[in-house]
Amino acid sequence: MPQRPIGRRGLLLGAGATLLLSACGSGSGSGAGADARPLGIAAIPDQDPELLGRLYPAVAKRFADATGLDVVYRPVTDYTAVVRAFEIGDVHLAWMGGLTGVQARERRPGSTALAQRDIDADFRSLFIAHSSAGLRPFTTMDGLRGLAGHTLTFGSETSTSGRLMPEYFMRQAGLKTSALRGTAGFSGSHDATIELVASGSFETGAVNEQVWKSTVAAGDVDESKVAVLWRTPGYADYHWLARPDLDKTFGDGTSEKVLDLLLGLDHRDAEDAELLKLFGAKSFVRTRNSAYDQIEDVARDLGLLR
Repeated sequence: MPQRPIGRRGLLLGAGATLLLSACGSGSGSGAGADARPLGIAAIPDQDPELLGRLYPAVAKRFADATGLDVVYRPVTDYTAVVRAFEIGDVHLAWMGGLTGVQARERRPGSTALAQRDIDADFRSLFIAHSSAGLRPFTTMDGLRGLAGHTLTFGSETSTSGRLMPEYFMRQAGLKTSALRGTAGFSGSHDATIELVASGSFETGAVNEQVWKSTVAAGDVDESKVAVLWRTPGYADYHWLARPDLDKTFGDGTSEKVLDLLLGLDHRDAEDAELLKLFGAKSFVRTRNSAYDQIEDVARDLGLLR
């Protein structure tokens, strides 16, 4: 996930699916079959809106330069809104988590996972705890049973690293959410989860490992009050997803131009390095729909696919 900026997380707007237009890149919009409207891109709002507002307009500009199209970043209010916008065609390219990508492909068959970051083929979640919980780190999945009787917050309800896979591993360990104290929370984003646990509002939480690392590196969490309990096994997560009508709508070769741009980002180039740093990666690599088969299976088991 992109690195977390210094400062507290801004409040996300409601849970509706309203799309808000933002500044974007621009281009000439040429090519046979190209649509007169701009190409819309979106991303799951998994972190501070301040960061997302810096990252994705910059991505839109790079996509515009690569394709010769007008490209608009459309911020959304929650994870569900990204899937819905992708489904109805308000956006044709979206930065998805593993679960939201699977949900979007189910609703728009033929959509294609294009590229993921170098860290996304073996992504991890962390379980963290406030010192007041009296919990100690553990090395095996069975240790999750020790969370029984404690409060816990996930991230978004449809976050892969903040809910889907953490709950999957909890179930594998024999811990149901009903064994927690009270109802499991949903913070809405990873940095919010860290803040809630750091403040003691929840004793434990499940968080994206990359966001945790960037938060620690920025000095924005007191590790004497919040500790990592356990690091999960790896799984596939974030990726760029393209609608099946991308090329038909905006011109043949559009998807290849986007893919070539992403795969060609070079951390040795200053401009590319700045963008990759915001994504928390050193490069993008090719991926395929089949990389998310495990995510799909887990989502069906947890009843998160319709």
